[in-house]
Amino acid sequence: MNNILTELEARRDVARLGGGQGRIDAQHAKGKLTARERVDLLLDEGSFEEFDMFKAHRCVDFGMADQKYSGDGVITGWGTINGRMVYLYSQDFTVFGGSLSETHAEKICKIMDMAMQNGAPVIGLSDSGGARIQEGVASLAGYAEVFQRNIMASGVVPQISVIMGPCAGGAVYSPAITDFIFMVKGSSYMFVTGPDVVKTVTNEIVTAEELGGAITHTKKSSVADGAFENDVEALTEVRRLFDFLPLSNREKPPVRPFFDEPSRIEASLDTLIPANPNQPYDMKELITKIADEGDFYETQEDFAKNILTGFVRMEGTTIGVVANQPMFLAGCLDIDASRKAARFVRFCDAFEIPILTLVDVPGFLPGTSQEYGGVIKHGAKLLFAYGEATVPKVTVITRKAYGGAYDVMASKHLREILTMHGQRLKLL
Repeated sequence: MNNILTELEARRDVARLGGGQGRIDAQHAKGKLTARERVDLLLDEGSFEEFDMFKAHRCVDFGMADQKYSGDGVITGWGTINGRMVYLYSQDFTVFGGSLSETHAEKICKIMDMAMQNGAPVIGLSDSGGARIQEGVASLAGYAEVFQRNIMASGVVPQISVIMGPCAGGAVYSPAITDFIFMVKGSSYMFVTGPDVVKTVTNEIVTAEELGGAITHTKKSSVADGAFENDVEALTEVRRLFDFLPLSNREKPPVRPFFDEPSRIEASLDTLIPANPNQPYDMKELITKIADEGDFYETQEDFAKNILTGFVRMEGTTIGVVANQPMFLAGCLDIDASRKAARFVRFCDAFEIPILTLVDVPGFLPGTSQEYGGVIKHGAKLLFAYGEATVPKVTVITRKAYGGAYDVMASKHLREILTMHGQRLKLL
């Protein structure tokens, strides 16, 4: 019996090395953590329970029968974040570049099925070269299986993707279906076709960073919700976001201890809004002053800055906030702002998170580029999202709400439970 246990532990030690110490050192040399280091950093200490640690690929073509690694390039299992259950997978770039094979996909699908069954979020740590070309269509079929589960889990359990390395081709669609995407500056990329293919087909010369880097996707495309300096910061922020979210659509968001007095008076709010109606002010100041301990978790901070979205707590309960930002474009609604806010409202509605809307909007941004880009349809998406939402909705018009934008920004006619108006705001 002792011999069996000793052999088992020896096999575990080999599995923990992934593609070997040399490749681990290469990963560290790029400033990146290994797949297991990321799991350890994200989860509570000692909480991780791994599944299918010894599972290996079944491919025998192209000499693959002689290249087998335990785990097949992905670590899967469940653990806890601040005591709350979460399922996760972490792709291991040291094994075949983290490429997805048939068995690799089976491991991911297994934990996603368990997450939906047990009502717990799914976090994916992506660091992959894409489909494993030696397996051909079997690898592509694996992607489709993962995509289908992303779709089935949408609105059922929160899904968070963290891009921590290359992510190309079919590999980008799974994160794109999830609720939140985070990237690491300088080391993570997302694109359907890489720079070499772009150059061949369109003759455009572009770097990987310009085509699909963290800055591109947080400022231009809105694919990603946030970009961080390194792996450690990214995983720390994921833990922070996780604390705002419910485990599933069957549960309420968590209630945390709070230390702000609900009846406190914030006298500075009386002078926050300028007497001059044309003068801007920072709506973030209002949000942080009404939030517990001034904690505002902003999503898509660098995209469509004329509208703010994110989470706060009030008396310990998670609240989704949508607010016009007079500091940018005077707080006008445009295509990008409408898309950004609509997606956020629909997420809050799916997971029973009440919505607070702070309105200071002069209308929709005029211009041919907006009309040609379909501002009517995109503005309607925000209108539809608010009208469809059945969660508690409170709207505060801090200064003005003009024209059609009045209706779109959660007017009281869209099943609001309360609408307040006034230039002077106090915490009551």
